[in-house]
Amino acid sequence: MISEIMSWLDGDPDAAPSTARQGGDELRTAAAALLVEVAYVDESFSPAEQTAIRELLERRFGLSPAAAGELLATARGAAERSAQLFGFARTINERLSSGQRVELIEMLWEVAYADGALDALEDSLLRRIGGLLYVPDQERGKARQRVLQRLGRDDAGR
Repeated sequence: MISEIMSWLDGDPDAAPSTARQGGDELRTAAAALLVEVAYVDESFSPAEQTAIRELLERRFGLSPAAAGELLATARGAAERSAQLFGFARTINERLSSGQRVELIEMLWEVAYADGALDALEDSLLRRIGGLLYVPDQERGKARQRVLQRLGRDDAGR
């Protein structure tokens, strides 16, 4: 089990723990819906955010561009139908380890920064989602710093 989790964290989508493989579509939709929620929170779903989400879905879940596009469309529908983040968070909490949830927080930060600026609503939503996923503020902050480092940005570029 530990080796499966480590492989998943290293980017091997086929190495997801068996509990994550069960109901994988539900898990993928929940994760993608959270990504969409972050993109929509500022009432703008920019092409950069859409591209970032598709690329994250391709990379994390080993999807083809077409499959990632389909998952994005499904997630958009799920996010529009759901007024609550709790259902998505519950699915994720049931199936992902704490380390995997931190990785998801990193994915959410990437979407938040995809359009070049962090909106106050995006920052607030990331704090809320972090709480729902039981990711402590310190870990959420470290995840943000890792994303900023990957993007070649400093903290002042909020």
